[in-house]
Amino acid sequence: MDLTQKTQENVEYMIEAIKNKLRMATGAAMQASAFSIDRYDDIHEVYEIVMSKERLSISEVEAIASELGSLRS
Repeated sequence: MDLTQKTQENVEYMIEAIKNKLRMATGAAMQASAFSIDRYDDIHEVYEIVMSKERLSISEVEAIASELGSLRS
């Protein structure tokens, strides 16, 4: 997947990957389609941070979930 391309498909891919990595219990409530391509750069930044870490603390997961919530359309 070429994440340098700002497409809705890439936004949805990154959101799903973040949800899987975080093992979010409320992942179903956070639909990838609720995120706009207008926030692509912010979503990509969160994606890069999440994917670069082997493990995330509870506080990191909470902060990331909060950030994703603020990025929804």
